[in-house]
Amino acid sequence: MAASRVLVYGGKGALGATCVNLFKSKNWWVVSVDLTPNEDADANVVVTELNDWIKQSESVQAKVDELLGSNKLDAILCVAGGWAGGNAKSKNFIKNADLMWKQSVWTSSISASIAAHHLKEGGILTLPGAQPAVAGTAGMIGYGMAKAAVHQLTYSLAQGNSGLPTGAVVATILPVTLDTPMNRKGMPNADFSSWTSLDYVANLFYGWTEGADVPKTGSLVSLSTKDGITTVTCSECCQ
Repeated sequence: MAASRVLVYGGKGALGATCVNLFKSKNWWVVSVDLTPNEDADANVVVTELNDWIKQSESVQAKVDELLGSNKLDAILCVAGGWAGGNAKSKNFIKNADLMWKQSVWTSSISASIAAHHLKEGGILTLPGAQPAVAGTAGMIGYGMAKAAVHQLTYSLAQGNSGLPTGAVVATILPVTLDTPMNRKGMPNADFSSWTSLDYVANLFYGWTEGADVPKTGSLVSLSTKDGITTVTCSECCQ
C-alpha cells in the first residue's frame, strides 16, 4: 500500500516542523514548502519569489507538480504565517499589513490552488486563522485583516463550486497564542499555561486525517487553552 502523503506549507517554522516530524513518525511521505529546506522532510519546495504573488504561486506549483506527478495528497497543512502589530497611525502600518498579507493570504491561497489540483477526494486542507480576527484588532490591524481574509477563503472553499475535490474538507484553526519559541522570547512573562502547544495542534491535524472528530468543511476551529488543557470548538457542528 502506498504511503499517505502530506504537504506542509511553512514546514520549517515552529508548528510546521512539529507537523513534519509527527507525520514522518507515522510513516507518511512529507513535502515541506518554506523559505529554507526542512531536513526531516522527504522532499522540499523552497520558496524563492517573495515579492510577486503570481510568480510565487507559479514557482511553487511547478515544483509540486514535478514532485507529485500523478500522485495525490491526502492532506495539505498550511501553517505559514507571522505576526506584526500596529494601528492605522503607526509608522509601519502599511508595511506590516503588506507583510501579513504575504505571510497568511498568499500562502493560504497557493495552498488552496495546490489542493484543487493535487488533493485527493475526501482529503484535508487546513489553513491558519486567528481567534482575535473574528472581531476588531485595532492594535494589529494588518494581522487582523489578513487572518479575516483567510477565514473568508475558508467559507468560499467549502462551497460546492469552489474547485476543491469531491468530499474534501477545509478547516481553519483559530488559536489565541501558540506556544512557540519566538512567542516565549517575545513574551517571557506571559502565562504559558494559556498557550496552545504545537504538539496538540499537530496531533489534532493527524487525527483529522485518520477520521477522528473531523470538522464540517468550512469550519473555523477555535483552540482555547486554560491551565494547559485545550478545548476545541467548531463554528459548525463536527461530523
